[in-house]
Amino acid sequence: MSVRLELDDLSVVYDGARDGHPAVAGVSLSLEAGRIGCLLGPSGCGKTTVLKAIAGFEPVRAGQVRLGGSVLSAPGVHVQPERRRVGMMFQEYALFPHLSAAENVAFGLRRRPAPERRARVAELLALVDLADAGERYPHQLSGGQQQRIALARALAPEPALLLLDEPFSNLDGATRERLSVEVRDILHRAGQTAMLVTHHHSEARTLADDIGTMHNGRLTDWAAAPR
Repeated sequence: MSVRLELDDLSVVYDGARDGHPAVAGVSLSLEAGRIGCLLGPSGCGKTTVLKAIAGFEPVRAGQVRLGGSVLSAPGVHVQPERRRVGMMFQEYALFPHLSAAENVAFGLRRRPAPERRARVAELLALVDLADAGERYPHQLSGGQQQRIALARALAPEPALLLLDEPFSNLDGATRERLSVEVRDILHRAGQTAMLVTHHHSEARTLADDIGTMHNGRLTDWAAAPR
């Protein structure tokens, strides 16, 4: 079940940073359950660092990361990434080339009983409008279809929160615009809370319900996306 994400005065300092200068400082926001948030800004502004802190890949120097009211990160508190119920979708889809689309989606469900696994894979393939593509291999799919299979795989374990790191960066402009709409609709149908980072303004406006702008490691605003 999707839950609310809260960042409270979040700061991250990388080891070896000159003068202990924070990569991210004083970031606070609240993303309600079932909504899609976006951190928007150029490379090096801190948006991916925020994503890593939420996922548990970077410890925090100050502040808190809370999910569903539970503290995941704070000074002296660090829940391991695999225990956070946070899913990730990266720039590279990283589909396994030797596995079919259905097998790729099922990869994170290995511990579930086979009938439950098959039912969940069928549900997700239908959700991403690829119900008939389960037996096809990644090289037989278009870039957009691979992206949707990667999304289905990320959704398969039913994460409380899904993080998307520049997921359309490898696609041309027309495909990126079309998939932004498709992914937004898929996430809303699934009731999935999600956080996206991108440097494309049009992508942010199309996909996100709430947008924040990052600049020099700080969040300068956080508001509902214009429609």
